[in-house]
Amino acid sequence: MGKLRFKSLLFSFFILSLLVFLAGPSFASSSDKKDADKSQTAQKQKTDKQTAQEAKQHIEITVTAPRVEIALKAVPAATTVVETQILQTMPRTIAIDEALKLTPGVKVDNQADGERVHLSIRGQGILTERGTRGVKILVDGIPLNDPSGFVSDFFDIDWATVKRIEVMRGPAAAFYGSGSSGGILNILTRNGGPQKIAGAGFLTAGSYGFYKGLAEAGGTTGPMNYRVSGSYLSGDGYRDHTKYWADNFHGKFGFDVSPSVKLTAILGWTDFYNQNAEGLNLDWFSADPSEGRKRGNPDSYSLDEYKQTPISYRQMFGEDRMPFNEYQKTSRLTSGISGTAGLGQDLDLAFSAYFRKTKYTESVPSSLIHRAYDTPGFTLQLNHAAGEGRLKNHLSVGLDLGWQTIDEYKKPNLGNAVEGPDKISDQTMSQSGMGVFVLERLELGPQWGASLSLRYDTVTNKLDDHFKAGGIDFSGNASFNKATGRLGVTWNPLSDFGLYASWGTGFLPPGTEELVNNPYALSGFNTQLVPATSSGEEIGARGSISDSFTYDLSLFYLATSHDFGRYRVTWRPMETFYGNVGSTNRYGLEAYLAWYPLEPLAMRLAYTYSHFKYDSVQTLDAGIPYKGTWLPNSPQHQLYLDGEYKITSALTAGASLEYMSSWYIDATNRILPNGYGRTDPYTLLHVRLGYKFEMGGMPWELMLSGRNIFGVEYYGFTEPDPDGNSYQPAPTAEWTIGLRLGLGKIK
Repeated sequence: MGKLRFKSLLFSFFILSLLVFLAGPSFASSSDKKDADKSQTAQKQKTDKQTAQEAKQHIEITVTAPRVEIALKAVPAATTVVETQILQTMPRTIAIDEALKLTPGVKVDNQADGERVHLSIRGQGILTERGTRGVKILVDGIPLNDPSGFVSDFFDIDWATVKRIEVMRGPAAAFYGSGSSGGILNILTRNGGPQKIAGAGFLTAGSYGFYKGLAEAGGTTGPMNYRVSGSYLSGDGYRDHTKYWADNFHGKFGFDVSPSVKLTAILGWTDFYNQNAEGLNLDWFSADPSEGRKRGNPDSYSLDEYKQTPISYRQMFGEDRMPFNEYQKTSRLTSGISGTAGLGQDLDLAFSAYFRKTKYTESVPSSLIHRAYDTPGFTLQLNHAAGEGRLKNHLSVGLDLGWQTIDEYKKPNLGNAVEGPDKISDQTMSQSGMGVFVLERLELGPQWGASLSLRYDTVTNKLDDHFKAGGIDFSGNASFNKATGRLGVTWNPLSDFGLYASWGTGFLPPGTEELVNNPYALSGFNTQLVPATSSGEEIGARGSISDSFTYDLSLFYLATSHDFGRYRVTWRPMETFYGNVGSTNRYGLEAYLAWYPLEPLAMRLAYTYSHFKYDSVQTLDAGIPYKGTWLPNSPQHQLYLDGEYKITSALTAGASLEYMSSWYIDATNRILPNGYGRTDPYTLLHVRLGYKFEMGGMPWELMLSGRNIFGVEYYGFTEPDPDGNSYQPAPTAEWTIGLRLGLGKIK
């Protein structure tokens, strides 16, 4: 780890030095330039004040998450916009859980206090073992989802470079197909500034060996606006066997080809590694009361790590046990281009094309899995506007196409992640997804609006079995198709008050993990799976009171069928399989409130009430049906309260209160004598302090933050693991110190 940290320091120092060398003469070489800097600073303060004023008044925010550019007040859906002033308060900037704390209806589980997370909206995808299901993720117009709607990770995104996140909640399959059954996340990174070159740097370090260094540069030259960034991240993790490191590069290049044609090109690289400690059970905690929460699952350790655990821990499983050294390693290259072209006064074309190449390796107790992914896709959307006066019509028609080829082979894990010589599986999986859609939006005067979205999707999976265990060819196909729709209406009787209502459907086909983990054979697809479906309604209100209070409230109902669940079989005890387990009824309340009682004081609150219950569910391992039990990993109450006070123009202090009620571990809702079955509620307190100053003619910011400063013990993530190893303890108190340097303006 010392070598890694030295490498990261050297990398960050080199990038920052390069930026100072390139940009220094432009920013701090003369008194005239200093005067210009002061003018820019004054202008920035004026702009910041205007931005805050607009946020207070909640007026005319424009979003693009529903595939078209539209004022937020005209969107008939619960939608939250996370702006730069919120994103800049993130202390570590390594994962999406920091960015979405103030977004109701969203639950982000950080599985190992690093970049590996699990995200769900209104419970959609909450039972997924890893990654994100049923939420469409777009980064600068390029989707992260595969054709089945699955997003394996968020490693490509450097959250310190994000300027805006649009979160649309509720069934939205009519917009993006299976990838948006639960909602949409539209993530936009910063552009380069108006100067030829400007830059920024960010260094931060903290508890549990955490370190991150980032540098970015951008500007405008001729018709091209550009921004490039690079970062290095490393950490030891809170628990045994949770070390991680990552390299990231992201390039964004915008071209104004002509007044009517605009293009954005994306080039990215990510290299991520994390050790996987897996979950624990409560008996293991009690066997080692002082340090039990920090232990890894006995399967997960490397052999050297396992030998260093206390004798009492090893005696539970055997001192000579051979652990399996679990880990994940991802390397990915992403390229893409998106743009718009005006075809006439009321006609334009939007398009995007992308290609991702991924290499993935994972060590699990049963095997070492090797996969190579090729993921291309493109989309076309034609937009037409017509009408005048009180009646205006906006019509969009389009096509989404996506493919994915996965070459996979597995070798047995002989222990300590040592591969056996022979393959136990060798196959190629091909996926394709096609969706055609039509979006119709009517403006019925200045107050009323209505929208209708219709879509038809087909998802095809093909498996070529190269292994042919026992001489049997397990090659096969699995295809799924579905028509979906969404209907919405908005009413804005006042400039600062509006109501909306909508109904929509969702469609979630089995993903790669569900299909290829076949309990009926050592290879091939699990052909017993069918898509999960959903439909739901919502009503909401958004607006502001004077310029000191804004609100966004929504009530929703959602019914789902054929939800996925996990189970084990006795003849293959080291593997996890998936099945359709039941249907649910869900309703809840989502609220976002912001209050600005004084010019330097901002108070923000996000609250979610979730009532998620199974109408019927069957545990596939035991075959026992249940009715009326709570959905696992779904707390009823989720609250985040944040306050920020600007003590002086340079010094800002903030504090946050985070509360989560208890939740059940599995669908049975059983509470065993040892306490297994439900978590305890928890309340955490976080603090932060930021100081801005100028040195060498350049702006600097020093940041100090503390998370869970009272050291509360709680669980960051639980899962309905068939073995009962469901608990992943979260870290106690964490402290982070960071330094940010600006060289010019990146917007």
